[in-house]
Amino acid sequence: MKLVSWNVNGLRACVSKGFNDYFKEADADIFCVQETKLQEGQIAMEHGGIYEEYWNYALKKGYSGTAVFTKIKPLSVRYGVGFGEETQDEGRIITLEFAGFYLVNVYTPNAKRDLSRLEYRMDWEDRFRDYLLALDKLKPVVVCGDLNVAHQEIDIKNARSNRGNSGFTDEERGKMTELLGAGFIDTFRHLYPDKEGAYTWWSYMPKIRERNVGWRIDYFLASERLAPFIQEAGMDCHILGSDHCPVVLELNDPA
Repeated sequence: MKLVSWNVNGLRACVSKGFNDYFKEADADIFCVQETKLQEGQIAMEHGGIYEEYWNYALKKGYSGTAVFTKIKPLSVRYGVGFGEETQDEGRIITLEFAGFYLVNVYTPNAKRDLSRLEYRMDWEDRFRDYLLALDKLKPVVVCGDLNVAHQEIDIKNARSNRGNSGFTDEERGKMTELLGAGFIDTFRHLYPDKEGAYTWWSYMPKIRERNVGWRIDYFLASERLAPFIQEAGMDCHILGSDHCPVVLELNDPA
């Protein structure tokens, strides 16, 4: 089973930059998208009826939003998690239940450059972790998306100069540590604990991506008991169209 996750930073813009070509090339069983930045009816995807589509739109136009395209019909679908009106309004979470696991596609709130949303972010992290743990009691969980944090120094090019910045604060990194300590694994680091230069986001500033001055903030996490089923995990860094690149997980179906 192949799963792909990509923060497209505006799906309509990404489609004009080759999204459909990558979508077909990837041929994923489940393809998750974050930051769609559109409303219902604003785009028609080209996938020949092979995939079922599930969308969670933000109320604010041109903002946030998530989507899942899946060849495998889910047993159930849930939008949001029921905590906080603001969270619900931003279209940040879709949960699909399959026979062997839950899939949670998430676009985690940014703490903002001035950290004005850090307190909200900390509350989000606690509630989201509780949600995942509740699911995990029922069956294993796969979490994918833009988690808006570089967890370890190895996950960011310039760790020293970025410490304390949004996405690399001690508080945000600590919440990721708590989540992993609660029974989840970072699938990429599970396979490649010491691999350097593996990033998923780069600033649009000139030459930044060419020089690979990046951050790894997009993830596939999984319940620890799914570790034996992980075949491969990585990122398609050569794929453009967004300031993020797609991340990929190959998993034997635990069902």
